[in-house]
Amino acid sequence: MKVVLDTNILISALSDRSKAHWVIQAFAAGEYTLIISHDILLEYEEVLLRKYNFQVVNTFLRTINDSENVEMVEVYFQWKLLQDPDDNKFVDAAIASGADYLVSEDRDFKLLQKIDFPKVAVLRLDDFEKILNQT
Repeated sequence: MKVVLDTNILISALSDRSKAHWVIQAFAAGEYTLIISHDILLEYEEVLLRKYNFQVVNTFLRTINDSENVEMVEVYFQWKLLQDPDDNKFVDAAIASGADYLVSEDRDFKLLQKIDFPKVAVLRLDDFEKILNQT
């Protein structure tokens, strides 16, 4: 299963005290393929550096880059479907990769439910957990 994780999901899942930590554990167990683009990786790095030191961030990003269940996609077309330009990179990566899901708690992504083409399936975190538990 190919999944794009919005930055807010990834950041909240990093702490082992977080209720969302299962996202990182499921990734480490190879239960899904994480879809990233260069722009997504840059945003992950930028946001992580606000919370963690450089060494921790560098180690985490290297782990992502070296993981077998990560797919780096080239985005050749920017759809610009959402109001927030920072959110569009996740939609573009989902479309470019043919991702099964884009996981986010951001309400701006709800607009995608009204768009027939290109179709992007957006899940909230609890719905993603249910799907992972079914497989």
